[in-house]
Amino acid sequence: MSIIAISIIILGIIGILAAVVLFFVAKRFHVYENPNIALVEEILPGANCGACGYSGCHAFAETCAEASSLEGLSCPGAGQEGMQQIASLLGLVPGEVVRKTAIVACNGTCAHRKTFNHYDGVRSCAIEAAYYGGETPCVYGCLGCGDCVAVCPHDAIHIDEQTRIPVVDIEKCVGCGKCVAECPHDIIELAEISPDKPIVWVACRNHDKGALALKECDVACIGCGKCKRVCPSEAVDLSTFLAHIDPAKCIGCGKCVADCPRKSILYLGNLKTQESL
Repeated sequence: MSIIAISIIILGIIGILAAVVLFFVAKRFHVYENPNIALVEEILPGANCGACGYSGCHAFAETCAEASSLEGLSCPGAGQEGMQQIASLLGLVPGEVVRKTAIVACNGTCAHRKTFNHYDGVRSCAIEAAYYGGETPCVYGCLGCGDCVAVCPHDAIHIDEQTRIPVVDIEKCVGCGKCVAECPHDIIELAEISPDKPIVWVACRNHDKGALALKECDVACIGCGKCKRVCPSEAVDLSTFLAHIDPAKCIGCGKCVADCPRKSILYLGNLKTQESL
């Protein structure tokens, strides 16, 4: 018998033995996975954005497949319809999906903040914030480099070329919070979307005294307290010369929007009253 034939036979025997060993090893260390996990994961958007509170879509699918109730479990990306499909698949009652969107608490556009220096380096908000306060007098505002844009898994935020301020597409935003975590100046936050009232917020993070804030930005909050005085629901709080609106107390009347002398308060949705707007 030729050497080639013998080599082929030996290799064949080794291959068969290896296959048998691998078969028994796979059987011995096999980990059972609920088949519903894969079915649930097919319904999810697959963005692994973390808006559900889990590390990714697979982890959320595992939790849903093993849960006895979907109460407290929701995927904003899949929406109410997607959670209904998951509930039907698992024979459970779907929980309510609370939609959230990112909002930008800075309205210091190029027209409102003067550029008094030029940064010549890697365009990154994190790097600029670590080395200095930015190209404008306001060290609290948006740096406009787009770190938030880079981390958004849904292409829901972009930098307006004219204003250099991030703009959020609420139709695409699922409220995952990645842009919130990425912003070094903490000017992005999440707000619940409600059909009953608009989102009203102070588009400023400037904690300087009024006189200094006036010089730094044309629309900076100066902590004058007028919004607090006209608010009928006591939703406005003033601390360190900066107003803040409590969304749980806000009724969306719009009085603070109309009366703010600095036009620092923005809203998203329909106000309950449009007087003086």
